[in-house]
Amino acid sequence: MAFHAYVFYSGNCAEAFGFYQQVFGGELSMMRNGDAPPDARMPDTDDAVVMHASLKVGDGLLMGSDDPSGDDGRKVGFTVSYTAPDAATARSVFEALSAGGEVTMPIAETFWAPVFGMVTDRFGVPWMVDTEPASAA
Repeated sequence: MAFHAYVFYSGNCAEAFGFYQQVFGGELSMMRNGDAPPDARMPDTDDAVVMHASLKVGDGLLMGSDDPSGDDGRKVGFTVSYTAPDAATARSVFEALSAGGEVTMPIAETFWAPVFGMVTDRFGVPWMVDTEPASAA
């Protein structure tokens, strides 16, 4: 059994997932409304709207879509957590996610991990970036 994050975006899911693929690498898959058979499309919705996106990186999977409600509200009540293989990668990912976003807790050494930081990216998605403790490696 596995748990995976699924995030709704305010019309910019394609842009967000393109950005995440640049940051993390991995295999990106995206289905837009216009890719669906005509009878299965979301009604009154532009063909460019993302119905489902997924980014597979190693054993990790991040999924999302454009919010069909059109709510356009801030994403609250969750954080996507990324554990990097080493501190240099964690710092690089944190810096990329910080561009145009808001740092909540600067990435730094902690008592529980070689580095840990929190940031909300430019798409409004909150992230925690860390590494495994040296003893767990």
